[in-house]
Amino acid sequence: MKWFDAGVNLLDKRLDAAAIIARAEDAGVKRVCVITTHPDEWDDAAELFARYPHALCYTVGCHPHNAKVMTDSAFTVLEQHLSSPGVVAVGECGLDFNRDFSARDVQEAVFKRQLDLAVKHKKPVYLHERDALTLQLACLDAVANDLVGGISHCFTGDAEAMKAYISRGLYIGITGWLCDPKRGEALRHAVQSLPLERLIMETDAPYLFPKHHKPKSKNNEPAFLPSIGGYLAEILQLTPQQIAQISYANTCRLFGLIE
Repeated sequence: MKWFDAGVNLLDKRLDAAAIIARAEDAGVKRVCVITTHPDEWDDAAELFARYPHALCYTVGCHPHNAKVMTDSAFTVLEQHLSSPGVVAVGECGLDFNRDFSARDVQEAVFKRQLDLAVKHKKPVYLHERDALTLQLACLDAVANDLVGGISHCFTGDAEAMKAYISRGLYIGITGWLCDPKRGEALRHAVQSLPLERLIMETDAPYLFPKHHKPKSKNNEPAFLPSIGGYLAEILQLTPQQIAQISYANTCRLFGLIE
């Protein structure tokens, strides 16, 4: 049984990449997608991929929190990275009107430019959204005929929001949020109507440690993905092997990887 963790913040200083990758391998997590969220991370992600090309792939993009740092020159560099080996998606990009770390109009402009790059370079988009669903969907609809696909990363919404993304041909990223007794209730309901061909598994490590997992850990990591997958399997009355196989194939399909 092998797993693909479709979302890890492996450049976070709390994580030791070598140790994380080794423990992931021991747990059956054979591949990991490294998320980037800021221009400062793009070169580091490329270097990390060069060290572990068998295990890693990565995204290049700018998180809405950091939209204010994106200059024209940063977009030029971003576009250059899109042809680099190992790059599988544009993002993490989108809108976050929950914290507003960047002005909303700036977030929207930066998101739209990243969508345009995804269309131009035929890359899927790696999406973040908080409290901005209506506008996010409108931005996606504007490029719907040309976008090759994408994922609602770390999806935490309800069944209606999930349906909206799926109807636009997107995948749904399921994390340890599912395992949170309080915050995960809406998601546990939503996944029961999630088409299996749209399921992606991810940890969003070091965030969102699955609260049911033992022993407890300060940080989440890819090695815990099978635990999240097992939790989902119980909800859907499937086996962990089925969840692993389905989500692995879906992730390879999303990222255009040959397995």
